[in-house]
Amino acid sequence: MVSSMLEKLDLVEQRYDELSQLLAREETATDYKRLQELNKERAALADVVSAYRQYKALGKELGELKALPDSHADLDMAALFKEEVNKLRQQQDELMRGLRLALMPKDPNDDKSVIMEIRAGAGGGEAGLFAADLFRMYSRYAQAKGWEVEVIDGNQSEVRGVRELIFEIKGKGAFSRFKHESGVHRVQRVPTTEASGRIHTSTATVAVLPEAEEIELNINPDDLKMEFFHSSGAGGQNVNKVTTAVRITHLPTGVTASCQDDRSQIKNRMKAMAVLRARLLDIEQRKQSESIDKERRTQVGGGQRAEKIRTYNFPQNRITDHRIGASFHNLQQMLDGDLDEIVEALTGREQVEQLEAALA
Repeated sequence: MVSSMLEKLDLVEQRYDELSQLLAREETATDYKRLQELNKERAALADVVSAYRQYKALGKELGELKALPDSHADLDMAALFKEEVNKLRQQQDELMRGLRLALMPKDPNDDKSVIMEIRAGAGGGEAGLFAADLFRMYSRYAQAKGWEVEVIDGNQSEVRGVRELIFEIKGKGAFSRFKHESGVHRVQRVPTTEASGRIHTSTATVAVLPEAEEIELNINPDDLKMEFFHSSGAGGQNVNKVTTAVRITHLPTGVTASCQDDRSQIKNRMKAMAVLRARLLDIEQRKQSESIDKERRTQVGGGQRAEKIRTYNFPQNRITDHRIGASFHNLQQMLDGDLDEIVEALTGREQVEQLEAALA
């Protein structure tokens, strides 16, 4: 297996050098799209190539040590020699473990920002309150990572919750940390409106879409229908007086995106386009349907109580992720945005599955 990996690493290093040569050419510098694509590919290989070159340097050092004259008669020198060889081998093993993970198929969306959609599911007003709790949880986690959270569109429910909320989390690597959140989240707790103390079960659905870059999609402006209307949300004097809200429809697919969060029509149009690009990219990548509503159902299900990926059990202070069969007994801490433990567990499962597939 090691020899096969070394062959792959040789090819990666050759491609890295080839990319460096291509980027140095004058004709590449004048082709902005090509330059961006080559720079992106080269940057993705840089860490792997650096680690592989360290691995080869350690191998060369080991070879030079083994070629030294036999001085093992001196016990002190023999012990030092053995210690140095073991140290270099250990360093090589650590590098090889990292390289093995690096060679696994990488999600091309991992470094991107994300568009997230949270919708209240089964459970009436309590589902809306839970949807609001999830938004707060994700917002706090994103802020702790230094990422920007920006609401794009949404509707409040009657009891301080949300029926649906679409928002963007801007930051490199955001998708890699949020992509496992897609699905139905179930909560079991006593609602504040429940006088008898009876535990209710409610759900909310979460969809996570990678933000699409303009170079990834060729959207014909003639295929877009722009509509402008009066905002219906918060905004004081501005509401219902200025047509700042924007709805964009992609005519070939029927996919729509809207934004009314900002008082600027231009900013709302930019946000709506970001959502539209993300949805169109999601459809293109999955190739499962021509309707974004059908795609959302594939991703999050219908919001029924049985279609759960995770349960938040308040009476037992427990969060259970059903995909990995693991429970975490720090529910409030996680709802306050401390999600690293569960994110790392889900990422670890993904890496194990990828490694098993690669070995197979």
